[in-house]
Amino acid sequence: MFLAGIADAEAGRIRAGIDLIEQAIALVPRGEYRAQLARLYTLVRRDGDAAAVLRAAEAALPGDALGRDTMGCVYARLGDHEAALAHFLSATTLAPDDGRFRYNLAATLSFLGRTDEAAAALEAILADAPDDARAHHLLAGLRRQTAADNHVERLRAVHDRAPPGRARLLTGYALVKELEDVDQPDEAFARLAAVNAAHRASLAYDFARDAALFDGMEAAWPAMARAPMGTPPADAPILVIGMPRTGTTLVDRILASHPAVESVGELQALPLAVKAAAGTRSRTVLDPETIVAATRADAAAIGRDYLARAAHHRRATAGRFVDKFPGNFLYAGIAARALPNAAIVCLRRSPMDTVLANFRNLFAIGSRYYDYSYDLLDIARYYHRFDRMMAFWRTALPGRILELRYEALVADQEGQTRALLAHCGLDWSDRCLDFHTNAGAVSTPSAAQVRRPIYGSSVARWKRHAAALEPVRAFFEAHGIAAD
Repeated sequence: MFLAGIADAEAGRIRAGIDLIEQAIALVPRGEYRAQLARLYTLVRRDGDAAAVLRAAEAALPGDALGRDTMGCVYARLGDHEAALAHFLSATTLAPDDGRFRYNLAATLSFLGRTDEAAAALEAILADAPDDARAHHLLAGLRRQTAADNHVERLRAVHDRAPPGRARLLTGYALVKELEDVDQPDEAFARLAAVNAAHRASLAYDFARDAALFDGMEAAWPAMARAPMGTPPADAPILVIGMPRTGTTLVDRILASHPAVESVGELQALPLAVKAAAGTRSRTVLDPETIVAATRADAAAIGRDYLARAAHHRRATAGRFVDKFPGNFLYAGIAARALPNAAIVCLRRSPMDTVLANFRNLFAIGSRYYDYSYDLLDIARYYHRFDRMMAFWRTALPGRILELRYEALVADQEGQTRALLAHCGLDWSDRCLDFHTNAGAVSTPSAAQVRRPIYGSSVARWKRHAAALEPVRAFFEAHGIAAD
């Protein structure tokens, strides 16, 4: 039954696979069966069931490396990187030559801020597999490289011989990152433009797909705002939203340094709660059909579903939590109705810096949400619609969303932090100024940056590449956006 369930899941019949493995566990509750069942539960967004199966598996642990690695991966998906670490350590002990398990261990060490250990683990991988693109990419991002200590020459050679596709993209981004660190911006940007252009050419992306989501949400809001609803929950989560790479992780870190707040990372809980309430069977979480169907949903039920999904990612039972999924800006109106006591904070950053930051960051390659990020004008178009969406919410939800400028936070850390805490209904805490000492896990691309005190070197970074970004500046000027 277990093997048949795995075969079904590998063939895409995940729910059939779940049924078979559940039957196998009822007969023989082996640890490796439970590990795989937990993994399949996360694939169908049953995070609560995955967490329960993991607890059961802890009482009868798998004896094989794959089982332990699988448990680690599920814990990581649930945001519990501390729990994941022990299983990745066991997997690498049981199978020390398996690069997949060693990479997962290195990634978790990096999330936990154990940079030296992560670097050592990655160098060990590269000693056996010198062209391992994932290892090169993670290693480059662990810290700020220096002229005396970097991997630039090695990365040039690895990138130049990498085959087209994922390996060339990953090694290209690693090389770009290190070239920027050692102050070679011209070569860095030229390399970045080349790898992004090649990847963009492989995507069937059309901005009209994203424009339809913005249009749909704006058009649907009047009906959503008038729809009858039950009694909403009284909980007061903090939602940090905005374009990616605009300071959302920084603000999440500041808030999570408060003694009454924990971070649960970037959750898909709100989009999934809306999708479930809409009842659409389309394969995408958000699409025009789902937006229209959501106008008939009970916002209070969405709020309760959201909190139930978020609960599986919480470590503390008391206090408040921060959900810093940037893409929730599309759902801000729904969140305001579904969670009337929630605090919503939107990060704003210079449009030009936002475009450059999205262009130079490699997001989840397999996620279609970020397909806009490989072309400068695609990003500019996306920013324009984001800016219009926030103006829409500003009118529809007056005073509900704090729009916090990244540049202002950098220039006046204490003053802006006080305004942030006040908006969230939190008392002052000096710990929020020392956010960089927070030992909690960070699994976003900003992990290395938020372990440092606030710095201003990223402000107006776009001016280093003003000539290449001139088409973006002209686009913003034509659409009435101040390109500062």
